Amino acid sequence: MTQKWCLTLFFLFLLFLTEAVNADPLERPYCDQDFLVGQGISDITGPPAEIPMMGYGMMEQTTAGIHMRLRSRAFILQSLCNEKRVVFVSADLGMIFQAVKTGVLQRLRETFGDLYTDQNILLSAIHTHSGPGGYSHHILYDFTIKGFHAKTYQVIVNGIYKSIVNAHHNIQRSKLFLNKGKLQFASMNRSRAAYLMNPMDERMRYPDDTNKEMLLLKFVGFNGKPIGLVNWFAVHPTNVGNANRLITSDNKGYASYLFETMMGNHYDSSPDAFVAAFAQADEGDVSPNLWGPPDGTSDYEHAQAIGIKQFEKAKALYESASVPVKGTIDYRHSYVDFSHVTVEPEWSGEDIEVRTCPAALGASFAAGSVEDGPSHLPIFREGMVSRSKWWDRLPWPNLQECHKEKIILLPTGLSPTSLWTQKSIPIQIVTIGPLALVALPFECTTMCGRRIRETVAKELRPVGITDVVIAGLSNAYVGYMTTREEYSLQHYEGGSTYFGPWMLAAFQQEASRVARALKNDEPVDPGPEPEDLSTRQKSFHLGVWFDETPPGQDFGDVIEDTKTDYTPGQTAHVSFWGAHLNNELFIENSYLKIQLLTPDGWIDVAHDWDPETTITWKRRGVSYSEILITWAIPLGVSPGTYRILHQGYSKDFWTRRTYPYSGRSRSFLVH
Repeated sequence: MTQKWCLTLFFLFLLFLTEAVNADPLERPYCDQDFLVGQGISDITGPPAEIPMMGYGMMEQTTAGIHMRLRSRAFILQSLCNEKRVVFVSADLGMIFQAVKTGVLQRLRETFGDLYTDQNILLSAIHTHSGPGGYSHHILYDFTIKGFHAKTYQVIVNGIYKSIVNAHHNIQRSKLFLNKGKLQFASMNRSRAAYLMNPMDERMRYPDDTNKEMLLLKFVGFNGKPIGLVNWFAVHPTNVGNANRLITSDNKGYASYLFETMMGNHYDSSPDAFVAAFAQADEGDVSPNLWGPPDGTSDYEHAQAIGIKQFEKAKALYESASVPVKGTIDYRHSYVDFSHVTVEPEWSGEDIEVRTCPAALGASFAAGSVEDGPSHLPIFREGMVSRSKWWDRLPWPNLQECHKEKIILLPTGLSPTSLWTQKSIPIQIVTIGPLALVALPFECTTMCGRRIRETVAKELRPVGITDVVIAGLSNAYVGYMTTREEYSLQHYEGGSTYFGPWMLAAFQQEASRVARALKNDEPVDPGPEPEDLSTRQKSFHLGVWFDETPPGQDFGDVIEDTKTDYTPGQTAHVSFWGAHLNNELFIENSYLKIQLLTPDGWIDVAHDWDPETTITWKRRGVSYSEILITWAIPLGVSPGTYRILHQGYSKDFWTRRTYPYSGRSRSFLVH
């Protein structure tokens, strides 16, 4: 090679290095450890008055105000290795129903085309029991809600969609870190008798009867700026019981609030706000009620106590996270008709093939969970099993035989359509470097979760997967899933296992199939898509007809004012003549403001999403509304002059239009 060619190659090499250094950081293929990450958050608080809540199944438990607003928290992750992108959402909802995912997908398709699909979107619910219901397309979940409620559904779908759009526009070059550790004294097994039915040798492999591990992903921008986190920890958000009527995100929402506000997120629609998702895992038999069942008086305090424990553990894991996540992103998704899955002996442990059953709920389902929310129906209790009583002579003997120990109460799977419950359910596995997320459309008990994690880990370990997490209550909702042994005792969880005693074995079989396709980089059968029920919805909600005030009173007038002075630790109260809260939901806004007088004027210091405030709506007569606002004055609050504001909209009887109004308390001292 001549000297001229050597010089030419040398300068070309220098030019290459210069181009690499000056390249856009989003285009440099540092695929060994860097990802693209976007975070987004949005308000999904539904109607706060007269809508039955989703969770405890009690028609009389209707919304009557707000303790804490509900949020959708979204993360978009893209690998710089294989360019694959995935969306993870944790929403402050009781469940994610198929209708919600379908609605979100439709909106995303209109905006982004085929960028986001059923395959690469994972929507998960934290499982709060204190939010408005009516957003499913299935009768079973809307029955106690008085049917489908379009306004609730639209707020949820639009809010989740908006959080994903925000994440999409925030996407940036980022580093991921993974950390995990045990969180003790924040949960207990609420069905220990059922758990003890599992084989002793299997139980002896684990030191605890619930999953105590919190696994956390930390996201840091390319410039070192914190972006957010998501962690998975198994515990029910049921500290707030069925006597509550204020919308709240319970313990997990409170943990998110603590972390986000600590990181400077003030919920003011800032596009790059820090997002902290405390997501759900295998919580099927895991209760937060260490003090006994919710009593209606200490519920919020208990929710905050469990929320603080999760926050403190997440903070410690976040601060010490130093293991970078490396590798690619991948995913597989398949629908399976669970009403008739043939289960091979490899998975059932039986000598012959067995099958899942058309969906049915048992008598123990109607009893509820004693520890978290008993139904108090006198003829139902946990542990009711088939004993050839009169209920065994009901007109579905074949179905009863398939469900074995379960006393069939509601044979929802015998419906000729899927109007009652969904039968084609999604199975999705997402991998992020060495982490695999298994999306479950049901609530999985502790041992159930352990078996699923082992099944998926066995398939994916050869391709570098070291950790498997259950992403509970994701993409759809079909009740609970227990082990075969737990099912036989028919506690609440077993009575709520829709597809019979072999449901877990069937899921392990199908999850193994999906994981194998992911491992081998092969496509997977998409399976039968769920039936579209959007045009078959019924609603029995009357809505708001009109608002009035008593003679001589205007909207926003004070009924009972605050005192003139308080000390930190006391609670300020004020009530107004107002209007129905459902006239305007104040999404990304607030029905109330706590304001402090400064030399520059009044400034807001608290809103209806802050846990020290509550707003309660109460109907007075036919068309009057009383609005009660409380502010539990924090111990560290600045001394000064404060006031409480309320804003709302009233509906006119004649024009049917709504009109804004506002009211404010007297000024009072805090000292």
